[in-house]
Amino acid sequence: MLSQRTARLTSSLIRDILAAAQRPGMISFAGGLPASETLALPRLEDVPDGVMQYGPSEGEPALREAVAERARAMGMRCDASQVLILTGSQQGIDLVSKLLIDPGTPVLLEAPTYLAALQSFQFFGADCRSVALGEHGPDLDALRAGLAAKPAFAYLIPTFQNPSGRCYDAAHRDATAEALDAQQVLLVEDDPYRELVYDEACERTPLCARLTRAPWIYLGSFSKTLAPGLRVGYLIASPELFPYLLKLKQAADLHSNRLSQWLVLSQLQGDFAGHLARLRTLYRERRDQMHAALSEQLGQAASWQCPPGGLFFWLQLNTPGIDTRTLLPEAMARGLAFMPGEPFFPNAPAAVSAMRLNFSHSDPASLRQGVRLLAELLHEQQEG
Repeated sequence: MLSQRTARLTSSLIRDILAAAQRPGMISFAGGLPASETLALPRLEDVPDGVMQYGPSEGEPALREAVAERARAMGMRCDASQVLILTGSQQGIDLVSKLLIDPGTPVLLEAPTYLAALQSFQFFGADCRSVALGEHGPDLDALRAGLAAKPAFAYLIPTFQNPSGRCYDAAHRDATAEALDAQQVLLVEDDPYRELVYDEACERTPLCARLTRAPWIYLGSFSKTLAPGLRVGYLIASPELFPYLLKLKQAADLHSNRLSQWLVLSQLQGDFAGHLARLRTLYRERRDQMHAALSEQLGQAASWQCPPGGLFFWLQLNTPGIDTRTLLPEAMARGLAFMPGEPFFPNAPAAVSAMRLNFSHSDPASLRQGVRLLAELLHEQQEG
């Protein structure tokens, strides 16, 4: 009765952990939730006439133009006709999967990579191939070899990557774009965190802006900067790809919520720059607080890079053989949730000694207490 691909359907571990983390007293470093006090609170009395009626599948024209204008300011060559408003940027990953993946289709990814994208690609039957991610970007030799094998597309997160928090430097961005152009492999660039920058020296120009021959799809989101409950994201695509993506969008949900689109547009037309400045200040403080707590409490138990932006720390445990997935139940029993490293890898080894920690959603006291609980657990593992 069910389709064969339902055998590849897996539960989202992050959603399961977040559900369990709702119990009173739990400190959650697991999800990528924005701080509640930063969420946009719009004035509904100003809603214009017509917003509650059906609308265009492409999205509201004024919002599409606003998105295109912001993209051009980032160096991308595009106009509003290439912008498709989505029901969250996660829908863009679903549309890409439907458009490009058949059972056995090769897809090139970073390792580690965004869990929900990996789930979507595998659900549609992709052969997920990975390239190791270093401090400043992907292993370029492995990337060139992977692209030479002609995958259907490369899915990359060059700016404040989820889960690692890393940001490609200019040299890796240039080399990655050159490699994509040389093989003319389609790039799917996921860029939901680019506005959450805390170290201004970090290079953030999209890879799509560097391409001259390869086709591309760029995914963006307002969930991290305004409010995830609005469920508004967007994609911008090479002109030859856009008609197919639009048809898939029409078949999926006709169009994205018009009220949410209007609310996003009203924020963009207001003091959005001031809002971003306040957001960055708060998250920079919380990043620094978590970094200080980790440095003080963990000692030599783990290694990490202080992220220049985004919402996550990626910890690599220094004791070999510890599987963070097996640590999670004990951590949650003590009142702490985190995200184990294993689900972020397309072809994970037997034990992944890494974990992702979110810093945006916890207040300073919870950050310190959560890191203390984590340190106690890791030191016990080392002694055992």
